[in-house]
Amino acid sequence: MNAGKNDAGGGGLQAYYGGQAVMEGVMMRGKKICVLAVRTPDKGIAIEKRELKQSAGKIRKLPVIRGVFAFVDSLVLGLKTHMRSAELAGLEDEEIDKKTTDRLLYGSVAFAILLAVGLFMLLPAWIGSFFKNHLGGNTSLLGVVEGFIRIGIFILYVVIIASIGEIKKVFQYHGAEHKTINCYESAGKGGRVDGGELSVPNVKNFSRLHKRCGTSFLFIVMVVSMVVFIFVRTDIVWLRFLSRILLLPFIAGFSYEVIKWAGRREGLLVDIVSFPGMCIQRMTTAEPDDGQIETAIAALRGVLESESESGGGGETPEAS
Repeated sequence: MNAGKNDAGGGGLQAYYGGQAVMEGVMMRGKKICVLAVRTPDKGIAIEKRELKQSAGKIRKLPVIRGVFAFVDSLVLGLKTHMRSAELAGLEDEEIDKKTTDRLLYGSVAFAILLAVGLFMLLPAWIGSFFKNHLGGNTSLLGVVEGFIRIGIFILYVVIIASIGEIKKVFQYHGAEHKTINCYESAGKGGRVDGGELSVPNVKNFSRLHKRCGTSFLFIVMVVSMVVFIFVRTDIVWLRFLSRILLLPFIAGFSYEVIKWAGRREGLLVDIVSFPGMCIQRMTTAEPDDGQIETAIAALRGVLESESESGGGGETPEAS
């Protein structure tokens, strides 16, 4: 998911919006509302709006800590909208009861977290342990080697996912989501195309890449983890496993702050930080057709209209 910003209601208030590609559609979200737009079997566009739970407690707003909550919230919301989009698109049985749906949802969240920890944290630590005898006992270098292994596994994972034929359409909606956010965002940066109007011809002119994409967030997690684990100096495998699990929330939270910083600024340093993730986005996005762009526009317009009525948008998690 990525976030865009613009002036809400022309009053100088910056409003933040995010998005995510789903099955046959796009989900866009603001501070209070998320809108799901999905192509139905009859080629229409089904629109569903959902109120978002507001963050409670000061601890959820603290730097780094807020990133952990944002990541989990985005993961849960993302899986909910994926499941619902499949129903609206006619790909799943809509008669499944709510209790079963909730079990599937939270089971999927737990599985996704376990898979991510195992594949991107524990597996690289285990593979890296085979290099310790070649590094002269330098455990800092062991952290660097492990980091490159982690990045390699991540890139291989993306390549494998991108090769699945059924995923191509999701990647096209991913591109449509980015193009739509970029078009809307351009009005606030002075780079307006016909006033930044959300129309299919205008949106088509914009890039399918975006600095605040979840793909970029994940790559930043890889880099941050490499730096952090340089300072965790042990070659005992089980201690390395334990440290990877215990430090993961900090790494995710800090990475969230990095992508927020990159998303709000321009400049050479920001471009350098964003460049690797933007390159990987070339594999996780594809050029959308007019119908897919129309669907993404419908989702963002739904958010803009709802949040304009309720007092404007606000800051949303940048990563999904």
